[in-house]
Amino acid sequence: QVQLVESGGGLVQAGGSLRLSCACSGRTFSNSAMGWFRQAPGKEREFVAAINWRGDSTEFADSVKGRFTISRDNAKNTMYLQMNSLKPEDTAVYYCAADINRRRPPTRWAYDYDYWGQGTQVTVSS
Repeated sequence: QVQLVESGGGLVQAGGSLRLSCACSGRTFSNSAMGWFRQAPGKEREFVAAINWRGDSTEFADSVKGRFTISRDNAKNTMYLQMNSLKPEDTAVYYCAADINRRRPPTRWAYDYDYWGQGTQVTVSS
């Protein structure tokens, strides 16, 4: 049914930039709010950013506010996370997720999401 595939992760030096993509299969994408989460070794999964189904409402974690930008292109069934001014503490596996509930605004709670991608590794060197 619904599949999410992240791409764009890699190695980057502190201060650099990366752009992650999340491709969603099917027509579900345009009906879903989307989010990005990350998890570093030994730490809990952490909210990063979210965007509603129309793309006109967003939420960001305080740790990335002003550095990261979330966007979506419903015509291409793709969500993006532009990451600028990267820091070593941004190192983690990044996951995209889909929330099929249209009634709520972008949510930062992992349990609200219905589908998850496999993750893509982002490593920021100091």
